[in-house]
Amino acid sequence: MSVERRLFFALSLPPALQKQVIKWRAAHFPAETGRPVAAANLHITLAFLGEISELKADALTRIAGRIQAHKFSLRLDDIGHWPGSGVVWVGTRRAPNALLQLASVLRSHAARNGCYQSALPFHPHVSLYRNATRPVAIPPATPDWLLEADAFSLYESTWERGRTRYRCLQTWPLADAPAL
Repeated sequence: MSVERRLFFALSLPPALQKQVIKWRAAHFPAETGRPVAAANLHITLAFLGEISELKADALTRIAGRIQAHKFSLRLDDIGHWPGSGVVWVGTRRAPNALLQLASVLRSHAARNGCYQSALPFHPHVSLYRNATRPVAIPPATPDWLLEADAFSLYESTWERGRTRYRCLQTWPLADAPAL
């Protein structure tokens, strides 16, 4: 019998940025906004794989190890609310090409390996709250954080003791960008 795990590829946020995000969130949203995402779970999903077998996970892990992608800087300078999915997020107004290419390659390989990929366009973001189904007042001043992406990772999502936990399974470095 094959055990399936809930996996995704993502960019992690460094601890210092996690702290900034949590502090800013606490200062700008009331407690009843929704279910806050734990600091350790803050990330930017590149490709959601869903519940997949070990065999499929191994194949996608080997593929990820062969991806040639470059480091990039990402400004987190936008914020919004998706009432349908109940997510309050912080994202970017202008995604760097290197980020869009990395996500595209990962999603393409995931789809070719039988992992459903949404038809919606990729919108890089960090989820701040979930279950935010009521109208949310978005702060007029948006943050302006810089994320230096130098690696991407494969994560497992588990439900333990009433909480979602993300565990990093493997990380791949991004190469230095070529000199102009």
